[in-house]
Amino acid sequence: MGYSFDRASKDVVKKLQGRDLRPVECLSDATKFRLFHILQETPRSGWETEDIPVGFTLLDLLEPNFPVPEPEVSAPKPFIHVQSTDLEANLNVADIARGGVGYVGYGGYNIEVQSTSIPNPKLEILQNRKLLDKLPTFMKFCRMERKNLYVVTEAYEVSKDTMLTGLSSVNLLVKGFFKQLFKVRGKAGRSEKYSIPIPKGSVLAYKKQQLVIENNTCVILPSATKKKMTFPDRPLKLYDLPVTLRYQEEVIETGSWIDDIDPIGTIEEPANLNFMCLQHEVSEQTQLLAELSKDVQEVVFSSFLHMLSDRDVLYDLMKMLELNQLGHMDGPGGKILDELRKDSSTPHDVLKDLNLYLLQALLVLSDTQLCLLAQSVKMGLLPHQVELVKSILQTNFKYSSNTPFTLQPQLLAPLQGEGLAITYELLEECGLKMELNNPRSTWDLEAKMPLSALYGSLSFLQQLQKANSSSKPSLSPGYI
Repeated sequence: MGYSFDRASKDVVKKLQGRDLRPVECLSDATKFRLFHILQETPRSGWETEDIPVGFTLLDLLEPNFPVPEPEVSAPKPFIHVQSTDLEANLNVADIARGGVGYVGYGGYNIEVQSTSIPNPKLEILQNRKLLDKLPTFMKFCRMERKNLYVVTEAYEVSKDTMLTGLSSVNLLVKGFFKQLFKVRGKAGRSEKYSIPIPKGSVLAYKKQQLVIENNTCVILPSATKKKMTFPDRPLKLYDLPVTLRYQEEVIETGSWIDDIDPIGTIEEPANLNFMCLQHEVSEQTQLLAELSKDVQEVVFSSFLHMLSDRDVLYDLMKMLELNQLGHMDGPGGKILDELRKDSSTPHDVLKDLNLYLLQALLVLSDTQLCLLAQSVKMGLLPHQVELVKSILQTNFKYSSNTPFTLQPQLLAPLQGEGLAITYELLEECGLKMELNNPRSTWDLEAKMPLSALYGSLSFLQQLQKANSSSKPSLSPGYI
């Protein structure tokens, strides 16, 4: 597996074991999470929240000529990690051919990071400071949209230039029909080498504290817990909640989950409540997607296919939509923005929210998974993958401990050869231990969020592909 920037950031966060420490997921924004930078929190539906840097610091918003606290800087800490994956199997492929399938990957890093922080006592200098009379336009938008804002108070920066390296390869030993399909003798497949430079000063992880703005003054709360809204004069209403939370409120209010409670000791909460919410949300959003015109769905489908291999482009598009900035953007992302600017029968907010939903789900996934999704679309694997991931979540969502489970044979049957190798690697990247010769695995609580995002991504892409089934997707080599 290639070691991408977001994977390295998440790994460093685990090793630091800091409370409320969050990873930076996109290298292009790694300098926008430094001390005092302001972040807009955005829910990622059923999986998590995303912090979007707005391009301003707290110091840009406060009246000038005030003292600025001196940050505390730690000594550099080294982090070294090497990881490899090797999956091999001999499988029957629908009585057509016999061959070997394998996935081989390795990746790693050697990074030094140091923290810069402003402890709460030093933040007292900035408490209750007056804001500028004329604030940036994003502040008005955040107030109208009831968005919460945060300030970075601790950042872990790379102390010297470094490099992430790795390789991922899917190989298929082909015979019979597959020999003609791939037009080769022996092995067929794909491999990709990774080499990503990480410049000095890039932020891998950060801590944030919430801002409360009232009476033209700014208060920094002691933590990021949302005890108050950033703009208290704009109270949060039920219809402002994400779909998952609204549905959960309805389920709890009606008590429809009561009969589904399992015996004490197997779960931490009403059985399947969260999965019911997730399933309802994905179904509701997918239905809205299906109601778009075929032309609009074709634009969205082709645009996302060409963006799947480029996390930075996906992230930039998400930022523009989150901050309601519909300006110029090159490439396939620009086509989606063009659709949003059109005066069409599709409501602007509906189309924007649906694109955001898919973007937020995709950005939970690793770079390897994004490339594998593009290949899954091309091979027509999505319907089978949706059902497989759904069955894993439905069975294990309620468990907080490591629990063995077995993949259902009827769901694995359509996934043979390279399709099975791709699907297993998608699951492996979520945190499940998979072996191609073995349908058994063990549930890991940390896999819940990426699996949920994978379920949402697969469901959306399946609907888009279904709407575009009359024309086969054409992916240029640069996008796979």
